[in-house]
Amino acid sequence: MIRILLQRLLELIPTALLIVAASFALVRLAPGSPFSSEKEIPPEVRQKLEAKYGFDKPLPEQFIRYLGNLLRGDLGLSTKYPQRTVNEIIANGFPVTLSLAAIALLWSLLVGITAGIIGAIRQNTVWDHVAMTAALVGISVPSFVLGPLLVLTVSLRLHLLPPAGWGDWQHVVLPGLTLGTIYAASIARLTRGGMLEVVRSDFIRTARAKGLSESLIVWRHMLRGGLLPVVSYLGPAVASMLTGSVVVEKIFNVPGIGPYFVDAAFNRDYFLVMGIVLLYAFFLLLMNLIVDVVYGFLDPRVDVS
Repeated sequence: MIRILLQRLLELIPTALLIVAASFALVRLAPGSPFSSEKEIPPEVRQKLEAKYGFDKPLPEQFIRYLGNLLRGDLGLSTKYPQRTVNEIIANGFPVTLSLAAIALLWSLLVGITAGIIGAIRQNTVWDHVAMTAALVGISVPSFVLGPLLVLTVSLRLHLLPPAGWGDWQHVVLPGLTLGTIYAASIARLTRGGMLEVVRSDFIRTARAKGLSESLIVWRHMLRGGLLPVVSYLGPAVASMLTGSVVVEKIFNVPGIGPYFVDAAFNRDYFLVMGIVLLYAFFLLLMNLIVDVVYGFLDPRVDVS
């Protein structure tokens, strides 16, 4: 197991370098600059600003300098917020984004796996049709539509929950539901499909021939096999929740890194854009690594020794 982990970690190094290089190139190829504005900046002021941030150097030298700072954990200075470093902005906003993603993940797993189990053990019944229809609706409605609908109905008409902000548990419910619903729908369909595939396996027939109860077969055998596609899905899904929270944070005025990311893109804040992109990429690589390990424990056919 340790050998497999070390091998995967070594494989992440060239992938991470490629992501850094591609992100750096794409950001710098975008039209405009951090100092482009309607009000013309005097040439001497612009020259001092470019020297402060290192933009007066050739691009290869800028990349090497950025890579060296990155290895030391320094993500640079923000050009939009010159008194704050990118590290400080991420440190303040990312815990909120991570909390929102964790709540959405918990909601999606709880609802999705439950609906998938119901659909599988009650195949082709009313319960199955209701669960899968709800899953289809959940997949079809994007977060930028579901969010305002929840605000309109739950907050403005029923006055049950606050429409925006961040603080106590009441502010968490609507953003969590908005972000997690589409993933709950996908998890429900994957769980149902995985369990229906397992139910036709020889070991399920053997378990029934041994006289095991149906509930034991479902929870010990069918569910374990049915969760394999869900585990594979969770790696990119968690990373997608983090990036998808940008829209949700804007809708519900959540003080995460989503609004910073949007503003940084509009203002060509190179270092802040790069820092958030690399953070998202790091979590995607990390989640894929975790998924590989968990998958090996769930599927006996995978060698994790």
